[in-house]
Amino acid sequence: MAMKILHVCEYVRGGITTYLNEILNYQATAGQISSVHVLMSDDNSDKLSIPGVSINYYHYERKLVKFIPAIIQIHRAIKKIRPDIIHVHSSFAGLFVRLCFFFKRKRPKVVYCAHGWSFLMEVSRMKKKMYGILERVMARKTDRIINISEHEFIGSQKYRIPEEKSLVIPNGIEAQPHINKDIKLRLDPVKLNLLFVGRFDRQKGIDILLEFFKSDPPAHVRLYLIGGSVLDPISMKIPEQITSLGWIDHDQIDSYYEKFDAVIIPSRWEGFGLVAIEAMKNKKAVIASNRGDLPDLVKDGVNGYLFDLNHLERLTQILTTVRKQELEVMGKRGFAIFQEKYTGEKLNQRLIEVYRQLHESNNQPAVR
Repeated sequence: MAMKILHVCEYVRGGITTYLNEILNYQATAGQISSVHVLMSDDNSDKLSIPGVSINYYHYERKLVKFIPAIIQIHRAIKKIRPDIIHVHSSFAGLFVRLCFFFKRKRPKVVYCAHGWSFLMEVSRMKKKMYGILERVMARKTDRIINISEHEFIGSQKYRIPEEKSLVIPNGIEAQPHINKDIKLRLDPVKLNLLFVGRFDRQKGIDILLEFFKSDPPAHVRLYLIGGSVLDPISMKIPEQITSLGWIDHDQIDSYYEKFDAVIIPSRWEGFGLVAIEAMKNKKAVIASNRGDLPDLVKDGVNGYLFDLNHLERLTQILTTVRKQELEVMGKRGFAIFQEKYTGEKLNQRLIEVYRQLHESNNQPAVR
């Protein structure tokens, strides 16, 4: 029997947009699925337009007074759509969807992905403990819990998230780059051109990167930024020697990756690091912080370099000594790693199998 799938999200921007585009395009034509629906905030979200997918919105901003109205809207939509499987993306959406199920005997099967556990972020010990308790309680109304990396799974076990419901499915993206040769961006071929892609917020470490380039960066290095503020805009002024390109449409992003020598990721924490595999897909070396899952994606000296955010002299050394030819070789190695582990085909096949198991059986144990 074909399944009806509902994806529920909070804000759909940046990495979540990339993830959804990948899985929705696949699920819209999958024979095991009868229909695909998406429910997301009408604020701070990219506009999705995918043939065969029904896109729905609820009115919401991340303010406490908006939580109850959001929960009511979401559960009205669930009642109307009547999905077989609800795939929930991110912590707040996870709270909104599962909270009402505590007061209902019957419910659809629920698959939950935090896309980065809140208790693994750089927050106080008290908040970590509170987030852990909340996630354990919500797990009672969850059938499968997807960790986007081994790092996330190991961290979740420290907070006693049910292992029997948990599995690891790394993020994946379409293997074929989409290159538009008409992109109007001219780079100085003499310079070492670096690209940052992501939200301008504290998690992504953009403030650390800008401060580094304000102080005394190598003269031959030029930094470009793709992205903007979404949740917690930090106070910053972009120096003249740095070029901000703003948000770029998802279908254009590969065309920008192609033009650069390397991609830089200075994140304070990272559940997975989608930008890293986007870079690897485009045969670009990655220069990243040694935080979160990034050391699993970036092998120092193989497909890029790692540096410590508390000791930026290592970043200075990397940028001072590395050569373009070396980065090209690393980019090719990264592409081989990407093909082996992080394609969208691998991601989508594993998700469909999770849905199928839940639809056909009664909570059989997950296999990691």
